[in-house]
Amino acid sequence: MTKMMSVSVSSILIVEDNCVDLDLALRAFRKCQMFNPIQVARDAEEVSVLMRRWESGDLVPTVILLDLHLPRVDGLEILRRLKSHHRFRSIPVIMLTSSDDDRDIREAYHLGVNSYIQKPVDFGRYMELAAQIEAYWCRVNMSPR
Repeated sequence: MTKMMSVSVSSILIVEDNCVDLDLALRAFRKCQMFNPIQVARDAEEVSVLMRRWESGDLVPTVILLDLHLPRVDGLEILRRLKSHHRFRSIPVIMLTSSDDDRDIREAYHLGVNSYIQKPVDFGRYMELAAQIEAYWCRVNMSPR
């Protein structure tokens, strides 16, 4: 008897309010010819809407790229909400931010971030990062189902 392997779709959620940084990220992932769908949220309210949709059966992202500096509610609070949710706490979160402040880094890891990366400023380096994220988090890393 042959076992059927189920093909799962890996998606990436990018939480970013800066349209220039978001455009850079989307172009970099597209240029890497990745086939994973990308969801976008620009603030905590949009993340909350997505979380409600995930609870209703929508595709849950394989990994979340989360900016630190967001309007009204910062990325650390969004991280806190994700990691305190019983169904979403295991989603890997990468803090992708311009901040290299030690307090931000310590707090992010304290709250359960899986990786903390300073945003690349040029497109070539962003493409390298996008390819690494897609390869590791969407193809190599094994996440709980």
